[in-house]
Amino acid sequence: MYILQVGFNYKTTPIEIREKLTFSEATIDEAMKELNTRKSILENVILSTCNRTEIYAVVDQLHTGRYYIKQFLSDWFQVPMEEFTPYLQMNENDAAIEHLFRVSVGLNSMVLGETQILGQVRDAFLTAQNNKVTGTIFNELFKRAITFAKRTHRETAIGEQAVSVSYAAVELAKKIFGDIADKHVVVYGAGEMGELALKNLHGAGVNKITIVNRTIERAKDMARFFGAKTAKVEELPSVLKEADILISSTAARQPVLMKEDIAPIQKERKGKLLFLVDIAVPRDLDPNISELDSVFLYDIDDLQDIVDQNLAARSEIATEIEEELNIEIDDFKEWVTTLGVVPVIRALREKALAIQGETFASIKRKIPDLTEREQKVISKHTKSIINQLLKEPIIQAKEMAGKQNAEELLSTFIDIFGIDEKVKEEVQKKSTKTKTIAKGVMKSTVSRAD
Repeated sequence: MYILQVGFNYKTTPIEIREKLTFSEATIDEAMKELNTRKSILENVILSTCNRTEIYAVVDQLHTGRYYIKQFLSDWFQVPMEEFTPYLQMNENDAAIEHLFRVSVGLNSMVLGETQILGQVRDAFLTAQNNKVTGTIFNELFKRAITFAKRTHRETAIGEQAVSVSYAAVELAKKIFGDIADKHVVVYGAGEMGELALKNLHGAGVNKITIVNRTIERAKDMARFFGAKTAKVEELPSVLKEADILISSTAARQPVLMKEDIAPIQKERKGKLLFLVDIAVPRDLDPNISELDSVFLYDIDDLQDIVDQNLAARSEIATEIEEELNIEIDDFKEWVTTLGVVPVIRALREKALAIQGETFASIKRKIPDLTEREQKVISKHTKSIINQLLKEPIIQAKEMAGKQNAEELLSTFIDIFGIDEKVKEEVQKKSTKTKTIAKGVMKSTVSRAD
């Protein structure tokens, strides 16, 4: 069993590439199911946000797993492998586990410690579970990562004044205009990012906000909460004539505003400053818009400067979190090592209980006049003897599973107790995918069974 993390993020991949490789919310279920049909893929979770597209997978072989994940990405997005491979980030086993923990707690976010990513990781995991593409490994790993991130945000100051890309957008607007409380801000898109932008605008004291959305009912629902106005998409040009700031975050797959759309609007504005922030992936706003006079256009990648200013304040806390993170990773790895010994322990218990059962049946035949209470007492005490005798061997078996020569040691253990056949039975009870979960005795016993 191997764990792989494959993906793209804002640090290593330009937005021109990221926007071609972003899973839409409408197709993420289908994508996870499709990926799980590919060779070598045993479990998977797909995490797709505005700043990253990541695939986490349990694979039976590293080289085949890497290849078929890349093939899946190429097939799904209809993008040649050679176009995105140079930007592809890959982590294996320990590094992949550490990456997930860091992402979940916000240590790898554009804004250090932001809390939005935790919800996104949780949602991705739940989606994967609902689609039955996770198993023993990821059910445990993601639960641990999510729990750790929740505890970290609760117990440290890393999540204080929680920030996100939308927060950075508002902070950038403040730098351009100074006080933005009296500015007219248009939020285009009423999804999650748009809502976060509205929250941050509201927190900044902005009292003149117009929400533009394709579904006007959704816009009205949000407007009531934030005391904003609404407008239909076709009304956007007239709204922009009076606006100071536009924050765009739609789910469109193509740009929603081109240079030729903004040019006539800006002429009517007679040179009045127009501040545009594109926080969507793929981008909502044509990059050529920046060529227009008195127009300032920023996209997600441009927000990095704002983000960098937040890093210093939170870096000390992040160091403390990383120490705790290493402990969590070690605990998970220790848990994984015990998986291989589970069939051995179960087989040992079954054999012992079978002997106890045969012995108890023999006692009842030889002493047929035993009362029901006497039978219960004898059964209870003989089982107690079995459990006490098994305690030390089970402890030793678990310790063996964590050693470098685990396969050899557990093989000897199996032979000493004569449980080879029962171990085979335990292994065969598991699904094909579960057979490959542990690298140790699972591997050796499966080969015996075959």
